[in-house]
Amino acid sequence: MTDRKDELAANLAKVEERIAAACATAGRGRDEVTLIVVTKTYPASDVRILSGLGVRHVAENKDQDAAPKAAECSDLPLSWHFVGQLQTNKARSVVGYADVVQSVDRARLVTSLSKEALRAGREVGCLIQVALDAGVSGRGERGGVAPGGVAELADLVAGSPGLRLDGLMTVAPLTGEFAGRQRAAFGRLMDLSTDLRRAHPAANMVSAGMSADLEEAVAAGATHVRVGTAVLGVRPGLG
Repeated sequence: MTDRKDELAANLAKVEERIAAACATAGRGRDEVTLIVVTKTYPASDVRILSGLGVRHVAENKDQDAAPKAAECSDLPLSWHFVGQLQTNKARSVVGYADVVQSVDRARLVTSLSKEALRAGREVGCLIQVALDAGVSGRGERGGVAPGGVAELADLVAGSPGLRLDGLMTVAPLTGEFAGRQRAAFGRLMDLSTDLRRAHPAANMVSAGMSADLEEAVAAGATHVRVGTAVLGVRPGLG
């Protein structure tokens, strides 16, 4: 366990250096960017170590993994973010532990989350996931709503009891006009955030950037970066 703690501490320090350098280059304060460590596929013991190292935000993308892990770590001062594509039948479970759902991309999901948040007596933060690779279907390969659908969905979240509209999230697309152009993709997300804040001033969270492209996200103005492998390493067999 000591070896793992040393490994995570060293990795975390490197990521912190990267974020600090990116903030300095962009003329931003380090306190303007929040690190969310993506702990998917890693055990609760790693989450516990990370908490001891000062991490306060963790993210998961599969409810069947996240729910028991969150329960095991319920004594820790953590905010849990759900970042994966979410089926409506998982809404009750996810609302039980997630402080923020970053992958809100359709009206049916908003309705389900609102119903379960009311049932649980909780307020759940929501980010609209924007699909910058959305085609004629209006949805992206990895979920999300097309830019043109953001305003309507945001209004629905804002008007739904038990939910709080916090802002926007995107994943750098692998196809379409923004493929391989992370800086441009994140810049587009910031433009959409500016539009959103005209109607919803408090919805100022912008979640973008991961291990490989956090610098581009910080440069664009992201408020939150989601980092997994750079902190936790690559698990054997997962590539």
